Amino acid sequence: MSLPVIGFAGMTHLGLISGVCAAEKGFTVVCFDSEPARVAALARLELPVSEPQLDTLIAKNALRLKFTASPADIASCDVIYVAQDVPTDEQGQSDLGPLTALLEVVFDAARTDAVIVILAQVPPGFTRDRQRAGRILYYQVETLIFGRAVERALTPERYIVGCADAAQPLPVPYATFLTAHGCPILPMRYESAELAKISINVCLVAQVSVANTLAGLCEKIGANWSEIAPALKLDKRIGQHAYLSPGLGISGGNLERDLSTLVNLSRECGADVDVIRAFTANSIHRKDWPLRTLHDAVLSRMASPTIGILGLAYKENTHSTKNSPALALIRSLAPWPLRVYDPVVPASSVAHPNFIFTSSALDAAVEADALVIITPWPEFRLSCSRLASVMRDRVVIDPYRMLDPVAARSAGLQVHTLGVPA
Repeated sequence: MSLPVIGFAGMTHLGLISGVCAAEKGFTVVCFDSEPARVAALARLELPVSEPQLDTLIAKNALRLKFTASPADIASCDVIYVAQDVPTDEQGQSDLGPLTALLEVVFDAARTDAVIVILAQVPPGFTRDRQRAGRILYYQVETLIFGRAVERALTPERYIVGCADAAQPLPVPYATFLTAHGCPILPMRYESAELAKISINVCLVAQVSVANTLAGLCEKIGANWSEIAPALKLDKRIGQHAYLSPGLGISGGNLERDLSTLVNLSRECGADVDVIRAFTANSIHRKDWPLRTLHDAVLSRMASPTIGILGLAYKENTHSTKNSPALALIRSLAPWPLRVYDPVVPASSVAHPNFIFTSSALDAAVEADALVIITPWPEFRLSCSRLASVMRDRVVIDPYRMLDPVAARSAGLQVHTLGVPA
């Protein structure tokens, strides 16, 4: 039996990564986007996103991938994923308009026997409201992570599938594609699958919020969170893979969207979600940690310091700056000159009246009174002695412990890290 042809509509981060990884699994893949300029750029291998392995896999699977802006090409597909990323505003509110419009294009262009799958973050009830008579519609939870998206798409932990009737077997083309990944498949009703995605993210937020709160306490009482976290991971009720590394709040858009969705649902049905509001408040407080620390260590004692900023992306190995702590910090540092560097995000992302975008991480530290390593890119694990030799004052705000603590002390650097006393 020949393999089904798989389509992905929407060539933003989610659709592009998912389509390329489907080709890597041996499937012929049609990658559709309604923007001809985007399709033309992809055909030239000009990628709109940065992910490890992505460019290699596109080149490797070029014969299996067809990039197109023509809806007519969707008719060749047996399974079509509607995989448009759903944008959010600063409050985590989703704009579902583009996804809904793309779904209409797919409904009109797909064969009536084709399986259509919504692969995007949507609120419970979205998929059922968009059922059409005579069409086969499913919802599938997407679990990609910025910076690890290719890895997650190639080796999923499980597939969560929302169905109109979970008791019915999945259509053969759809089941063939899912089973090729060798992971458990969990069918359930539409609303359960939609809420499952949100539930996963809320559990992650809970872990992050606990780590951030207790790491902040460590800084005040002389404890060291990096000593405590390994003990928690040896507890079977918490586990090795728990999110116990403290960070600068919740960023990227997806987790914030799910918290906002739960708050909105609580208003509609009268449920108690005060703990969700507490997670959001905790995130806002943690995002200000670099500014508070910088104020105490430098701004309160120097009139016009020069500040180096390493990193603009909200996390390493991604181009995304959605709710980035770095950009929030830069906006708060308007009165002071900055030296900024990120290996992927361009200088055009910076809104500041007086900054230099440098050519390297070390160059951002030259003549700086303080250096903030705000995105943990691997290349920011710099030599402490070289940093000390080029900086003017030697204050380093290093929330993610990118610098070796012993080497930093030997070099005379004053380093501030999340969860560690000053």
